[in-house]
Amino acid sequence: MNLLTYSGNAPFGQVSVNRLYNGLYHGPIFWQSNGGNLKSPDFHDEIKIKLPASLSDHHHILFTFYHVSCQQKQNTPLETPVGYTWIPMLQNGRLRTGHFCLPVSLEKPPQSYSVLSPDVPLPGMKWVDNHRGVFNVEVVAVSTIHTQDQYLDKFFALVHALDEHMFPVRIGDMRIMENNLETELKSSIAALNSSQLEPVVRFLHLLLDKLVLLVVRPPVIAGQIVNLGQASFEVMASIVNRLHKYLDTSQDMHGRNSLLSSYIYYVFRLPNTDPNSPSPGPGGLGGSVHYATMARSAVRPASLNLNRSRSLSNSNPDISGTPTSPDDEVRSIIGSKIEADSDTYNVVLHILFLCLYCFVFFSLSVAHYPSPYPIYFSSPFPQLFHEELALQWVVSSGSVREGALQQAWFFFELMVKSIIHHLYFTDRLESPRKNRFPERFMDDITALVSTISLLTLCYPSNQDLELVERLNTSLAFFLNDLLSVMDRGFVFTLIKTYWKQVSTKLYALQNPTLESLRLDFLRIVCSHEHYVTLNLPCSLLTPPASPSPSVSSSSGFSTHVQDQKIANMFELSVPFREQHYLAGLVLSELSVILDPDNEGLKVVSVVHNLLSSHDSDPRYADPEVKARVAMLYLPLIGIVMETLPQLHDFTGTVKYHRYGDGNSMISQTVAMAIAGTSTAPPMSRPSSFLLNPQHGTFSAESSRSLLICLLWVLKNADELVLQKWFTDLSVSQLNRLLDLLYLCVSCFEYKGKKAFERMNSLTFKKSKDMKAKLEEAILGSIGARQEMVRRKRSPSGSAFGSQENLRWRKDMTHWRQNSEKMDKTRAELEHEALIDGNLATEANLIILDTLEIIVQTVSVTESKESILGGVLKVLLHSMACNQSALYLQHCFATQRALVSKFPELLFEEETEQCADLCLRLLRNCSSSISTIRAHASASLYLLMRQNFEIGNVSTNFARVKMQVTMSLSSLVGTSQNFNEEFLRRSLKTILTYAEEDLELRETTFPDQVQDLVFNLHMILSDTVKMKEHQEDPEMLIDLMYRIAKGYQTSPDLRLTWLQNMAGKHSERTNHAEAAQCLVHSAALVAEYLSMLEDRKYLPVGCVTFQNISSNVLEESAVSDDVVSPDEEGICSGKYFTEIGLVGLLEQAAASFSMAGMYEAVNEVYKVLIPIHEANRDAKKLATIHGKLQEAFGKIVHQDGKRMFGTYFRVGFYGSKFGDLDEQEFVYKEPAITKLAEISHRLEGFYGERFGEDQVEVIKDSNPVDKCKLDPNKAFIQITYVEPYFDTYEMKDRITYFDKNYNLRRFVYCTPFTLDGRAHGDLHEQFKRKTILTTSHAFPYIKTRINIIHKEEIISMPIEVAIEDMQKKTQELAFATHQDPADAKMLQMVLQGSVGTTVNQGPLEVAQVFLSEIPSDPKLYRHHNKLRLCFKDFTKRCEDALRKNKSLIGPDQKEYQRELERNYHRLKEALQPLINRKIPQLYKPVLQVNSHR
Repeated sequence: MNLLTYSGNAPFGQVSVNRLYNGLYHGPIFWQSNGGNLKSPDFHDEIKIKLPASLSDHHHILFTFYHVSCQQKQNTPLETPVGYTWIPMLQNGRLRTGHFCLPVSLEKPPQSYSVLSPDVPLPGMKWVDNHRGVFNVEVVAVSTIHTQDQYLDKFFALVHALDEHMFPVRIGDMRIMENNLETELKSSIAALNSSQLEPVVRFLHLLLDKLVLLVVRPPVIAGQIVNLGQASFEVMASIVNRLHKYLDTSQDMHGRNSLLSSYIYYVFRLPNTDPNSPSPGPGGLGGSVHYATMARSAVRPASLNLNRSRSLSNSNPDISGTPTSPDDEVRSIIGSKIEADSDTYNVVLHILFLCLYCFVFFSLSVAHYPSPYPIYFSSPFPQLFHEELALQWVVSSGSVREGALQQAWFFFELMVKSIIHHLYFTDRLESPRKNRFPERFMDDITALVSTISLLTLCYPSNQDLELVERLNTSLAFFLNDLLSVMDRGFVFTLIKTYWKQVSTKLYALQNPTLESLRLDFLRIVCSHEHYVTLNLPCSLLTPPASPSPSVSSSSGFSTHVQDQKIANMFELSVPFREQHYLAGLVLSELSVILDPDNEGLKVVSVVHNLLSSHDSDPRYADPEVKARVAMLYLPLIGIVMETLPQLHDFTGTVKYHRYGDGNSMISQTVAMAIAGTSTAPPMSRPSSFLLNPQHGTFSAESSRSLLICLLWVLKNADELVLQKWFTDLSVSQLNRLLDLLYLCVSCFEYKGKKAFERMNSLTFKKSKDMKAKLEEAILGSIGARQEMVRRKRSPSGSAFGSQENLRWRKDMTHWRQNSEKMDKTRAELEHEALIDGNLATEANLIILDTLEIIVQTVSVTESKESILGGVLKVLLHSMACNQSALYLQHCFATQRALVSKFPELLFEEETEQCADLCLRLLRNCSSSISTIRAHASASLYLLMRQNFEIGNVSTNFARVKMQVTMSLSSLVGTSQNFNEEFLRRSLKTILTYAEEDLELRETTFPDQVQDLVFNLHMILSDTVKMKEHQEDPEMLIDLMYRIAKGYQTSPDLRLTWLQNMAGKHSERTNHAEAAQCLVHSAALVAEYLSMLEDRKYLPVGCVTFQNISSNVLEESAVSDDVVSPDEEGICSGKYFTEIGLVGLLEQAAASFSMAGMYEAVNEVYKVLIPIHEANRDAKKLATIHGKLQEAFGKIVHQDGKRMFGTYFRVGFYGSKFGDLDEQEFVYKEPAITKLAEISHRLEGFYGERFGEDQVEVIKDSNPVDKCKLDPNKAFIQITYVEPYFDTYEMKDRITYFDKNYNLRRFVYCTPFTLDGRAHGDLHEQFKRKTILTTSHAFPYIKTRINIIHKEEIISMPIEVAIEDMQKKTQELAFATHQDPADAKMLQMVLQGSVGTTVNQGPLEVAQVFLSEIPSDPKLYRHHNKLRLCFKDFTKRCEDALRKNKSLIGPDQKEYQRELERNYHRLKEALQPLINRKIPQLYKPVLQVNSHR
């Protein structure tokens, strides 16, 4: 196609452009002057002319200039020609383009004028302005035929001359004769490097074809063969590098230039093949050529996302599957096409170049040529292109070799396509592979691989990491393709050589970049379509002569089971690696991961992709075939077992260790039963997980992928092979395998749709954060330059090339697809949840099958007990996780079979797991799915039946009774999705089973089941109420207390609920109450330990704990209903041991310490110290004494600063309260809690429950008459109370702790007068003291305790006055003797005692009650006591004044004198009153003395 565009200026008013042939264009261009003619008018119109493909010297452009009359006269034309000029199209065979300044002829040109230029003055013609140039025009050509480049023109002209055998050759002004044609041809080839890039791009395919022709068919010039292979190869390398350098935007994900790749796919063909000739193969060539080398689709087919029935190519899921025989494989390689690029521009460009090639070829060829390459090029010694290319590449050096290596992919792909064409068109596909290629060519290939190996090993000295990565990738794809066409033993030798050299360097340098290169190489090589067959899955484990001999793909799979040692199949031994070469490389790499954080994910990904492709490959759909494939990966099981300590911990074990101390015994079991928590925690992870310090090295993603690979091998491996291998494993190895399965259960637990929604929201938030960081990097202080410097210094490399330099090239980033869309739709989330659920079911079914194989294996061994315990642990753990109904049905069946076959395992050895099993079964009994309930009910009933039958006397199933009861208590309190109605249905089913069991109808078993079910119904009713009072902490604790009280004769259950209460108190920071719960637990344990063991250093029951709390005596086991700890199922928990007792006491001491009750810490350690002394545990004793020292130090330093609690009397009145109606309690609240605070809390809580208008708080503390209250409302009376002590008690309650510990009596005062008023004058003011007695002493295991006794004391006015004066005197004494002295406090107390404004207070009291001797003799002693109080009061005032005088400064002397004056006035007024004695009180004394 030729297009011509021109524009210019002219001296006339109108220009007409004529094409002299065919009249395709004739059109005017107008120019009109305003007010006169211009000599040099300009016009800028562009005219496009389509030229014919074949031009001659006579083709030209004629310009005709007209004068146009604006006013046409009669008999005169409108347009009059005034001038002519022209441009010949060709000059020396090239298009004439550029700027022209043409002379204009006034006369019409003569005939045959077009062969000359208008610059030549024709005789007899008149010219404008004496033949000077007056018409300026610019001609631009857009041609796909004419190169418009002198270097390309010369090269194509010389090649054309060789085609036509036409000499001499005229190129411009040069005439080239045949004798100097060789020199000119070589110089023209070298000069191609100087050609412009644009024409090179436009004529790229033709140019490369000619260069390939010169390589393959050296021309014969003057009877001599001219070898141009080296020059052509050098120019090809240079052109390819230029294109890659300057057209870097048109590259695919592998860094390949789209123009070059399109040439390989669509254009390149061996010169000796005719595209129109019939194909020797079946079905013909069938389309354009395609082969495997780096022919990877950039966009994954959409069908692969939903349907994986297509065969994938092993390690690369983007590669489509291929045929089943080598012949079909090669034909498919030849006949397939690459998938079109998603970029519209590239698609159009590819089509354009294909059409261009065809058009140029047929336009330049002569009719008698039967093929695109003339016979003239044929030489007596034709070369094969791939052999010549390899040879030239090997012998090249310097910049030529470097340039070829820069774009090695291009030459590798050319070589492979040439090989395939050669084999196809010479009909050698059926010939033996060893005879297909000469030794020289194979030596050249070996030399190429060695060259690339040396270049790779030069890293890190070689700074061009991108080049090394491209070479590594290109070589890997090249060797992958060679596996399809060459002797595979030879190719494996190349792979082994490269791998060995890189590995040697890697082990010497420990360089992660080399490791990354090696893994990329391995991933690509293993992506071969016949990867499985290449690994010889059916052959014996005997070392072959070569790493892997060449075999035919048609050999298939042998059904004969080889007789070989099973253990060798599971070991990554040398014979295994040699026989199964590629699989051995993959597994060896997996077993020697250098840095799991960096390269671990990559090597795991290689294995994961391989197994994914095997699983979806229809060729391996048959189970027997898939078992053979799985044999290649049997060593993977051992490898994963060895890396178990490094795997990510999916179980979350750490968060369930509530106490850091290893001896702490409150952990799993207590946490399981804490009432009100969201879910029941899972079983603890096996202890072997915590033994290795490298725990948690792998990321969660790589660990998950590795475990998926493990499960795939376990699923598809032959069951007999696995069973025999399990037989050879030791007990520790089997236990490690069970630990691995345990981890798999946690890893693949179904998370649910909500989990995916949370993850999606977090991912979306993270994307916003990354966007903000990017904006900061662009606009903020973190500039691009600093970021580039940071990346340059980073030592880590990228497996996809130097993508750190591709900062804004989104099309080159392999993570682009993940970042383009962060927020997923609802349908996508549901789809992901569905896939996750299916994966969880499949994984757990595989685990279940493996467990059954293990059970079958070890059931006949002596060490079956320890193994079966691990099997049961994994089974129970799977029940505890979220599972599908399908899995649970199979799981229950396995569980029933295991318990039936090994009943002693559960009831004698793994007693704790019996409790766990009961809990799991009960939980599933409350499931909403009827099928699950049916299976769980059957399992639970058979568990009871088995326990009944295994009993010594066959009369009881105490263990299951106890465990089921405990499990129900824990389940109701902990499970949020618990359904009471469904559980009752399951219990009814169990009762039906018992009634219809004919074998045990005559025994006591049905009655016992009935009693148990009845008891469970009662517990269910009590514990369900707890859920109704989750927001009422006091009521919740009361319910838990009531349930624990009901288990008084069942120590295990009572201990469980005491620990429940401890947990609840800890959540609310009631550390004192939590400590009391733990003390009660310890006392309960001690009580039953004293029955089991007689050890002097152990506490003698709960009596030993009396000094800690007087309440612990209720744990005494003196009831007739107490069961013996020797009975089955009683005291079987781990807490009923010496270690358990120590753990409980240590936690109690810790809780007391957090509560600030350090004196109680001392009492707890008094019980602990004898135990550690008896065990000679010096370390523990040192720790205890250190804690005691710390506790006593805090007692000293916090003296006067500790506050333990505030107490209130709370009464409930009204039918709305139900059981609480007319009940009175003493509430313990946190220190410094005001009356308004507790009043607001209780009023608000019950207001929400009953309605704000239905709850009223009684403001006073007077006795409540319920008859006067509104029966439709709820009333609460709240009164502040203080601890009350008798006089004799005060002798023992000296410290602040003594006065706030073991409190049972409280008092509150109510002032009143006889006429009903609350307050009156001093002589008529009475006071009512109400003393309350609680059922237990504070602190207790509850924060509110019932009031069981109430006592009232009425104080007369004079007694009230005595109490007031005693209080004032105590305040004065305290302020006076305070150390250190507090002057402000002392002055405040003095001011209140002797100040002028308040001195009427004490004085008025004295004047009212001491001015006269009372007439009632009963008041004599009160009168005298008040008088003595005033004497003491004045003495204390005097002491206080003296103390204040020693403390004040000069500025307060006047204030001191004023206080002293007030004191003297008060003393003078009180003197006659306090000196007046009552004679009647002293008279008997005087009489007795006189008598003596």
